[in-house]
Amino acid sequence: MSSPASNPYAIRIRDLAQRPGEMRTLERDITVPETLGAGQIVVPEGATLQLDLRLESLHEGILVSGHASAEAVGACSRCLIEITEPVEVDFAELFAYDASEDFDYQVHDDHVDCEPVVRDAVVLSLPFQPVCRPDCPGLDPVTGERLADVGERAAPEQIDPRWAALQELRANGGANTDAEPTER
Repeated sequence: MSSPASNPYAIRIRDLAQRPGEMRTLERDITVPETLGAGQIVVPEGATLQLDLRLESLHEGILVSGHASAEAVGACSRCLIEITEPVEVDFAELFAYDASEDFDYQVHDDHVDCEPVVRDAVVLSLPFQPVCRPDCPGLDPVTGERLADVGERAAPEQIDPRWAALQELRANGGANTDAEPTER
């Protein structure tokens, strides 16, 4: 874990620690230190992530709930053009005072590290197969052209290569003049 001074996700809670019933709201814009996501669409390193947080002191620890928003960039899974998509996600997690509690996260000294909570919420909200628009027609399987750019046109006739020899017979009028008749 990085130090609170160098970690943009670290939130000081000195004014809330061990004071059940106290609450504070906080807005923070974070420059994303490393890419969030690994699929076809990600929130890239250097992007701005807006956090609207609510910190509440409880007997067990600090409840951090909030809303994260950012712009994700990537490629359409059907036609492969570059796309951007807004990411909006809500999250809530309890940071326990005591490490022996059955909680995933703890209060460290006088701060909570929201990075794993925010990262998980943002990454899980990213679409698995992003599209530029819901009715994206994709790419032409023969030419590779983007079908939305080409417009309406008749599909080219596709001939199975296994039937190519029969296609040649049809093109020659059904008779092969080079072959000699066979006797039975």
